[in-house]
Amino acid sequence: MSPAVAGAEAPSRRRLGWILALLAFAQCIYAIDYSIVFVALPEIRTGIGFSAQTLQWVVSAYAVAFGGFLLLGGRAADLFGRRRMFIFGLFLYAVSSLVGGLAGDPTTLIVARAVQGIGGAFLAPSTLSLVTTTFAEGPERNRALAIWGGAGGSGMILGSLLGGVLTGAFGWASIFFANVPLAGGAMLLAFAIIPKDTDRTASGRKFDLPGALTATIGSTLLVFTLVQGPVSGWTSPTILITAAVAVAVLAAFVTIEGRGRDPLLPLRLFRNRNLSTGTVVTFIFMGTFGALPYFYTLYWQTVHGYSATKSGIAFLLPCVGVLIGNLSGGKLATRFGVRATLTGALLLGVAGTVAFAFSVSRTGSYLELVPGVLILSLGQGTVFTAMYAAATTGVAAEEQGIASGVASTGQQVGAAVGLAVLVAVANSGHEGLTGEALRVATAEGVRSAMWATVAGIVLIVLVVMNFRRSPQAPAAEEPERQDGVTSTA
Repeated sequence: MSPAVAGAEAPSRRRLGWILALLAFAQCIYAIDYSIVFVALPEIRTGIGFSAQTLQWVVSAYAVAFGGFLLLGGRAADLFGRRRMFIFGLFLYAVSSLVGGLAGDPTTLIVARAVQGIGGAFLAPSTLSLVTTTFAEGPERNRALAIWGGAGGSGMILGSLLGGVLTGAFGWASIFFANVPLAGGAMLLAFAIIPKDTDRTASGRKFDLPGALTATIGSTLLVFTLVQGPVSGWTSPTILITAAVAVAVLAAFVTIEGRGRDPLLPLRLFRNRNLSTGTVVTFIFMGTFGALPYFYTLYWQTVHGYSATKSGIAFLLPCVGVLIGNLSGGKLATRFGVRATLTGALLLGVAGTVAFAFSVSRTGSYLELVPGVLILSLGQGTVFTAMYAAATTGVAAEEQGIASGVASTGQQVGAAVGLAVLVAVANSGHEGLTGEALRVATAEGVRSAMWATVAGIVLIVLVVMNFRRSPQAPAAEEPERQDGVTSTA
């Protein structure tokens, strides 16, 4: 049991199981929400009148708000209570999902998606920090992260499956309505299952309002720039202005955090080698593996003409592979160490992505994709679990929320950057093409994006070398610093 639960009665083993089940379920909810809209985009466009230029904001509004508010959500979990922020995030999900399903115009749906993103920004770090503070560092936490990661990694693929099935059977609005009972039910269960937050007012810690404002504004503008850049052009006035303002505001944020007595983001956290390295890993992971559902959908629907339902069913294979990888990741990390586990899983991902790239063609069958997709999905699932086990190691319990927010920010910004880059690679030279010519070019573009993904995964392998060889090693290997952050990971 983690000492983080000190001050409250230690949960029984049975209750720990229920807590973990609920946290995994919540993780699955916001992971599903990341990808569930991809398959439904064509119907959303025709259903409420999006243009080709504005349709991307059904996805981008969520990504921008999620990435922009993550640091705020992480610190709020530390200061105001992880259970409170967990429930608040689920509440935002339920309400915004209802509004999204009822939306009759593009503006309403985009706003609803942005609020969903804000809900995710509070839910993601509170969920991860509840896992890392409820379960003791080492094998116990690795097992918990394997289950939590299984829900999250599989949720990204499962979202595409559900998106296809629900859209085909009930229409695009059903993908939003489905979230309402899920998030609402999880919110009610949290009151009964998760222990109450301990009183944090006695600690004398204050909320860093200047840091919160500059972090949120700067991060939001940065993610907006990265998402909108490929559409507007990187040299357009809008992009140049938002990029410049984002850099200026984030520079002010760093200055404020360096001088503040109780900063939103203590900069000393980055002296934890595993947290800083883990943030880079999550960034590149989401920019490579995290973009795969988009390209699966593009390949199946545009190249081979799959319906939304058939596309959803096609996602069963990667979903199974990711789930197996997730559940194996914790055991492998405990036995071989996180660095070795990540290295092996990434090399597996490289092999699978190469096989997938070779099997992509205009006339190819689904069966030809099976070996590559299954292998890369196994690697993807294992990496998802192990990278968070490494990134959160050695961080003090009272700062797990902001540490989780930092790692999750890397994840969300990486998703925006990676998808933008890979889409640009895949769409290069497609201007003016239609019909069969467009389908052939799309298959070639997907193949090019996969080769770019291979390069990105190889880069992760090099970054992983900066992790400690044995994250479960005792703290005596390297003394704990006075700031409470150990460099042993």
